[in-house]
Amino acid sequence: MNFDNTWSLFLDRDGVINKKLANDYVKRWDEFAFNHGTLEAIADLRKIFGKIFIVTNQRGVGLGKMTVAELDKIHEKMLTEIKEASGEIDKIYYCIDVDGSSPFRKPNIGMGLIAKKDFPEIEFSKSVMVGDSISDMKFGKNLGMKCILINSNNGIEKEIDFMQFNTLLEFKNSLKFDEIY
Repeated sequence: MNFDNTWSLFLDRDGVINKKLANDYVKRWDEFAFNHGTLEAIADLRKIFGKIFIVTNQRGVGLGKMTVAELDKIHEKMLTEIKEASGEIDKIYYCIDVDGSSPFRKPNIGMGLIAKKDFPEIEFSKSVMVGDSISDMKFGKNLGMKCILINSNNGIEKEIDFMQFNTLLEFKNSLKFDEIY
């Protein structure tokens, strides 16, 4: 598939950008650890995709495990490190709702619709969702995106069309980056 700067990239956070904590939430910066190769991958993907967004369910806030201010502090530090590595994220969208019926909680499409309102140039048919769960794949599919599953041990059935990679870096490398640039 040929991507260019008219395409948008949507990334889940936990499990794609950073290591997911088993049965817990990343509540402080000292619990946040980038997955191997993520910083390099985002920097290179930025040279291809016109826009890069993070769309992440953060129910730990809704459950009282952390505050919005603590979440924002994690995101500020994450964005600083991404920028220092020559990457860039256009905007982070997150849902703190606990209830799965919230229109903003993936797999529901609310965060995608807000992104489209903020960035009208987004075309979902020219967008890619990279996530590590079935809710990420359904979110992308429900918006008409191409879907990339980052390897998870969730035993996800292939009820949705998606390609699978072990890491974001592996996905980036699959694009034959040297042939594009």
